[in-house]
Amino acid sequence: MSVVVVNLSASDDYFRFFGLNQKFNIDLPDLDQAYLAIQKEVHPDRYARGSDVEQRIAMQMATLANTAHQTLKNPIQRGLYLCKLHGVDAKLETNTAMPAAFLMKQMEWRESLDEQAENISALEVLMAEVEESKEDILTEIVQAIDGAKNYERAAELLRGLLFIDKFAVELDDTIAALI
Repeated sequence: MSVVVVNLSASDDYFRFFGLNQKFNIDLPDLDQAYLAIQKEVHPDRYARGSDVEQRIAMQMATLANTAHQTLKNPIQRGLYLCKLHGVDAKLETNTAMPAAFLMKQMEWRESLDEQAENISALEVLMAEVEESKEDILTEIVQAIDGAKNYERAAELLRGLLFIDKFAVELDDTIAALI
């Protein structure tokens, strides 16, 4: 029995690995279906009686499939990955520069969270605003990547989305603590 190598040459491009077009706005059910098909092919149990080499390759392919799936399933990670594929490093650790209007909105949200920490209905209104802002940025990211192929702009938007996402988690935790 030899390992069915899904497409090792595509291992440097997660989209090609799953047979998907390289774009931000992917069809998640297609991603999941491709992932499950690959996992079924390379599942280590299928190679339990295979040679050490076959077992190792199956394990490597299963690990690659997991990593690729997690990266492409998450919109922020998918966007950062696309930027990286096109030579743009988002510099998340060092580049925290944001437009003034964006920073002002972040400060407003933070103040609202602090002031309304016990008011669940006010926090739910704030969550709706944060979610709407996330959707607006995701729409802009689709345009930047899939439309304009402007990966520098996409990296800026993704950095902002990371801020919003982190705040949304904190807000969600605050709401959950009140329920």
